[in-house]
Amino acid sequence: MSQDSAAATEAVRKLSGRRRREVVAVLLFSGGPIFESSIPLSVFGIDRQDAGVPRYRLLVCGGEEGPLRTTGGLELTAPYGLEAISRAGTVVVPAWRSITSPPPAEALEALRRAHEEGARIVGLCTGAFVLAAAGLLDGRPATTHWMYAPTLAKRYPSVHVDPRELFVDDGDVLTSAGTAAGIDLCLHIVRTDHGTEAAGALARRLVVPSRRSGGQERYLDRSLPEEIGSDPLAEVVAWALEHLHEQFDVETLAARAYMSRRTFDRRFRSLTGSAPLQWLITQRVLQAQRLLETSEYSVDEVAGRCGFRSPVALRGHFRRQLGSSPAAYRAAYRARRPQGGGAEPVAPVIEPVVPAQGSPSIRRTTATATPPGPHVITSPTAGPVQSEQGKPGPDAYTTGRPTLPGQRSAP
Repeated sequence: MSQDSAAATEAVRKLSGRRRREVVAVLLFSGGPIFESSIPLSVFGIDRQDAGVPRYRLLVCGGEEGPLRTTGGLELTAPYGLEAISRAGTVVVPAWRSITSPPPAEALEALRRAHEEGARIVGLCTGAFVLAAAGLLDGRPATTHWMYAPTLAKRYPSVHVDPRELFVDDGDVLTSAGTAAGIDLCLHIVRTDHGTEAAGALARRLVVPSRRSGGQERYLDRSLPEEIGSDPLAEVVAWALEHLHEQFDVETLAARAYMSRRTFDRRFRSLTGSAPLQWLITQRVLQAQRLLETSEYSVDEVAGRCGFRSPVALRGHFRRQLGSSPAAYRAAYRARRPQGGGAEPVAPVIEPVVPAQGSPSIRRTTATATPPGPHVITSPTAGPVQSEQGKPGPDAYTTGRPTLPGQRSAP
């Protein structure tokens, strides 16, 4: 796109006068999960002016012919169709029914037109796939449910996917992680529009924290995309997971796959959306987490049992991925472990040094240096508090943690 056309497009966005941010269109599709769909309806569709929350006008739009059948077999009839999106300054896609099927072309065109005219476009959870299919995430940072992040990066390589964030605010396009993270993003929108007090009042009504600390890291597991199960690399990946206590590198894995290092890197990235070295390091960090939680090994011993060449290497990678030293993580875990019951992983103590990706409080400027291509960190960390469907576990809203919001936002 030339500079002139880009300037013209920006001018159109600024001049579109019929759209107002407080008019929120929620785009629903058949087969969508009821929980995610209900989040924007609850946040933007209920009058809470008595509590100090400014009112939004809600337009519930059907993205295709109804009635719309949700998970659980419920049938919904949306009062508006796609034409109502033309009046909205904020358009929310709460979820998409299947990450493997394309959204309706008419809905994608409506989203593109709304964005061109200056509307703020929001994708909650798998709604990011709809925004990506419309081309609205090209060259932008974005997030989605950690389980689907590798697929999003693989299918749309121009999107900079970061599964560590609870939500990403890139100005006029916003995305959130799975399920309950949609509440975090909707609260962020209220905070952006009307300030901290309004967002706090709404959070109290919803009985949720106004800001959650950390990101998705504590929900990640060792999962890789389903496609890898039938691939020859699956055997190499399984071997690596069983031998993390040994010191080996990516060259070793490439040799076991009978590939050159370059070919192995390319094949591994095409399957997972992640570089094999990053995947291997984060698997070792995950193993270190488990040992810190379940054993009495010293940090030096943990480093050796996880394949790190030195305790210094463990501490560096651990801090970069979790924002905490191994010793601080163990101390926080033990302080919060339920008495006399099963151990339950908790978020690390966040110290002044933050992960290499940048402080969540640093805005879009920190993401501009990200090179093009799929940037997924499939680095899993312990903390099985989110189910496979993204439902929040009992620790999903634990309070009393450091007040570092799990977001990346734009100015």
